[in-house]
Amino acid sequence: MSSLIISGLRAAVDGNEILKGVDLEIGAGEVHAVMGPNGAGKSTLSHVLMGRPGYEVLGGSVTLDGVELLDLPTWQRARAGLFLAMQYPTEVPGVALSDVLDASAATDFGSGDELDRRLLAEADRIGFDHQFLDRPLNVDMSGGEKKRNETLQLAVMAPRFAVLDELDSGLDVDAMHQVSQRVEAATEETGLGILVITHYSRLLDELKPDRVHILVRGRFVASGGPELAQELEETGYGAYQDDEPAPPAATATDPFADPLA
Repeated sequence: MSSLIISGLRAAVDGNEILKGVDLEIGAGEVHAVMGPNGAGKSTLSHVLMGRPGYEVLGGSVTLDGVELLDLPTWQRARAGLFLAMQYPTEVPGVALSDVLDASAATDFGSGDELDRRLLAEADRIGFDHQFLDRPLNVDMSGGEKKRNETLQLAVMAPRFAVLDELDSGLDVDAMHQVSQRVEAATEETGLGILVITHYSRLLDELKPDRVHILVRGRFVASGGPELAQELEETGYGAYQDDEPAPPAATATDPFADPLA
């Protein structure tokens, strides 16, 4: 069975240690949710897993089916089977979504007419307007359209594991239902393993987690079943925080850095 194993992962931004020893194992078809207050290191975790510039790995290991990802550039991590749906999808003027997937698909999941059929079928499945398939990637799209776009790429590329960084951000109720149901279906149809980062339990009402983990100041301080997300909704993070000052928010030097870690 496929597995994504994170062991003792430590990482820093601009000399500030953000992740202070993260351990997590996700199996094929499992959904693990990571929740935590702003500045906890949630987005930093997603960026380090995918190899985004500006994040310094201080220690630990990340393996996907025995392959050490931390030794690989981002494109090889993707080829190994890891996908990141970003919190703030990047606009790419002049490059259409269909062109991006056609280039990515050359050796992995079909191209030409086969890819066109898959794109149209998946777009219909999540209510993504066909006009966006040939538009420049994420340009002039609303937040919700960008998240549908990310979900479409995930469905077509069919990776082994996906990191979803605040997938619910910018989605209305109907869009969140369609997107989360498509992702949930992938856990059964292709055995997709999921690490979903979210602030709100409403996404987890749709995308059913097997485990919920609370990240505070760069460490997991508690783990449990889906009921843990509901507890956080009702009581907040006060019981899981101490008086230690929070680390500075991550501000990586690349131009697309997130404002919060």
